[in-house]
Amino acid sequence: MIRPATVNDIPEIRTMIRELAAYERAEEQARATEGQLREALFGEHPAGFALIAEDDGTGEVMGYALWFPRFSTWTGTRGMHLEDLYVRAHARGAGYGKALLATLAATCRRNGYDRFEWWVLSWNTPAVDFYTSLGAELLDEWKVCRLSGEPLGELAAQAPEVGAPACDG
Repeated sequence: MIRPATVNDIPEIRTMIRELAAYERAEEQARATEGQLREALFGEHPAGFALIAEDDGTGEVMGYALWFPRFSTWTGTRGMHLEDLYVRAHARGAGYGKALLATLAATCRRNGYDRFEWWVLSWNTPAVDFYTSLGAELLDEWKVCRLSGEPLGELAAQAPEVGAPACDG
């Protein structure tokens, strides 16, 4: 069963985020607290949305997907960015990942989103193979850029004075 996450799922979502980070060899980077996740997913201005995959028989949580809307200036339409897709190791191959992705694809269609995009680590061959088997196009010509920590602070310090913030999101 695939269902929208509830605030009661926050501890389980946080646990799975840490499991995903460990699988991706970056556990020390998974610092989100339950409070931060509660605010991000269920606060006054949600930053994202989550789905939960449960075993139909036992109700055990098998995985989750966390996504947020995005906007394309080229198409002039919204799209979906999948931040996390995670299925617990013992449940992989049972259809939970595909069910989560299909539910998200249906959400895209229902909302008129033209694009459904996410990132995958190049070394994660099982995920790459799974995504391409579904028809996902790997955009090799694009590179992910990231500023964080000290470089982010240094660039921010160079910002000109403005009358109002560019956004408050």
